[in-house]
Amino acid sequence: MNLVFNFVGLYPRRFFAFISLACLGLLAFGMYLQHVVGLEPCPMCIVQRYAMVLVALVSGFAATRRGRGALLASGLLLVLISGLGAFVAARQSWLQWYPPEVLSCGRDLYGMIENFPLQRVVPMVFKGSGDCSVVDWTFVGGSIANWSFACFCAIALTSLLLALGTLRR
Repeated sequence: MNLVFNFVGLYPRRFFAFISLACLGLLAFGMYLQHVVGLEPCPMCIVQRYAMVLVALVSGFAATRRGRGALLASGLLLVLISGLGAFVAARQSWLQWYPPEVLSCGRDLYGMIENFPLQRVVPMVFKGSGDCSVVDWTFVGGSIANWSFACFCAIALTSLLLALGTLRR
């Protein structure tokens, strides 16, 4: 374990830059699935995208900083953001594995924006609307929500190691 802390502690800015680039790649793939393949994201997917954008921004910011405090704060903030993203992805995965008998999701995001004012749309998105239990695409047996959960967990673990490695330096 000491070797992991030493390795991560040597190059924290490179790890943060890699996390940022990986998030941008995942977001680009999500846009490809939406605009080229034609998969419409549900509100839980949109929340996961927002979490991924925040992770990309925070890790990109951390990659440009040299100070120990900024690296530590960024690492801990990334653990929090990716933990929230993992929670939403886990909830969506659970809905996909055990779909409810009555759909509780409702309209898609664009339909809500067209028909409701923004102050009503934001709470609706976070409640979940659209059919979040449908699995439209899989890769190696995992749905998009499953892979999103795995990515958020990997980011959270790496960020925690980066924060702890910064503390040990």
